[in-house]
This record gives sequence, C-alpha cells and structure tokens, in this order.
Amino acid sequence: MENLQGIIEAAWDDRTLLQQEETQNAIRSVIAKLEVGELRVAQPEGSDWKVNEWVKKAVVLYFPIQKMETIEVGPFEFHDKIPLKKNYAELGVRVVPHAIARAGSFLEKGVIMMPSYVNIGAWVGSGTMVDTWATVGSCAQIGRNVHLSGGVGIGGVLEPLQATPTIIEDDCFIGSRCIVVEGVRVRKEAVLGANVVLTKSTKIIDVTGPEEVIYTGEVPARSVVIPGTYTKKFPAGEYQVACALIIGKRKESTDKKVSLNDALRDHNVAV
Repeated sequence: MENLQGIIEAAWDDRTLLQQEETQNAIRSVIAKLEVGELRVAQPEGSDWKVNEWVKKAVVLYFPIQKMETIEVGPFEFHDKIPLKKNYAELGVRVVPHAIARAGSFLEKGVIMMPSYVNIGAWVGSGTMVDTWATVGSCAQIGRNVHLSGGVGIGGVLEPLQATPTIIEDDCFIGSRCIVVEGVRVRKEAVLGANVVLTKSTKIIDVTGPEEVIYTGEVPARSVVIPGTYTKKFPAGEYQVACALIIGKRKESTDKKVSLNDALRDHNVAV
C-alpha cells in the first residue's frame, strides 16, 4: 500500500508521470480497491475520522487517464470516462431503475438504491436507503442504516475540489431536499428535517438551552435539526440569513426506528 501511495503522491506533484504505465496501473488499482471496500477516502478512527488524502488524489487523477467511451444500457446510451458499477445481485444490493452507481464507489451488502446516483469514491453502508433522486457525491462517506430521503444532495470533493469528504454517520435520517456539502459531518443518529442546507460556514445553532450554542461544519450526535434564519446587518440594512436550528435530541435507544419516529413526532419535524 505504501508503494501505491508513493506513486500517487509523485503523480499528483508531477502530472507528466500520468503517461507512465506504472502510474496508470497504480491509479486503477486504487479505484479497484475502492470499489470492493478495501480502501476508503475516509474511515472512522475512534470518535473521529481519518481522511486518506492520497486516495482522494487517486480518484482525481483517474479522470485524465481515462478515455471517453460509449456505454450502452439496454436502450439507454451514455458517453463518459467512468464505467458503471455492475453485478448488484452478487453484491446483495437492491437497485431500482434508474439508479446509477459509478465504478469506484462501494455499496455494502443491504444497500437500497431507488432511482438515485452514487459517484466514484463514495462509500455507502449496509441498510442505507438512497431514496429517489438523491445524490451521493464523489468520495462522500455514508454510514450504515442511514436514510437519504428524496432529492437529498450530499456534496462531493471533485468539482470544485474540496479538502474533506462529506460524512453522514450511522443511523442518521436526512430529510427531503436537504443539502449537505463542503465536508460537513453529520454525527450518529442525527435527524435533519426537510430542506436543511449545511455548508462549512452555515451556522448550526442549538436553541434547546437558556443560551444559544453555535456549531459550524458538524452536527452533534442525535441532534434534531430544522431550517432557520438569523438577522444579519449589511450596508443596505438588516436581512435574514439561512442557518440550521437544533431544536432537540433524539433519545438513545436500541430501537432506532422507534426513536426516530418519536423524534419526528415530538418536535413536529417535516421530512
């Protein structure tokens, strides 16, 4: 693995090396390992996450060494550099037409993809549903037993190039039309109500106590979150700026579905 990393790092600093067969083989080897889950762009390490920058670099370098090809799927035709993932039955993954996952993404056994999209380098854990028109961006890390509701957008790292992948930890519920981008981390068992938008700079304000507590870039575990606004002064006057509000906590429970239903009902959260 160290040899692979060395080759990738060298090619990142000197793109002329992409013309060498050894470099191309190393990049393709990394993509193959990503596809079967032997490598990840990021993985849990204790209570935190370790980002493997060199793996992310390999994903970026994969594009310039690939040639555009026509991909035919029944009556449908695509023209792209990255092949589509295959052999879903062997993987134990349910894929509803017109769901698409790109090669180089990893789908653990038990994943359900409604008509949705999973990009290269992404990791999706067992028991997770990627619901209709949800998108999982390049290198995003989606935990186990997560529900990405209809129209959810999980940001990638490629366009524009981002430093850290977006991470949704185990047992989270992400409500309809939520957007989570720019390397934001949503910690275990959190619930995002419909239309919550989280960027690295979005204020996430806990309003459950006597005084507000402000977070950025991370939603604490078991938080129940809804869209909100706060007043900000500009030269032209005062205007409302979007934020996210933590209005409660999901109860710790071995029965996650019961806990989720209670959280949604108790806090009147739209999903």
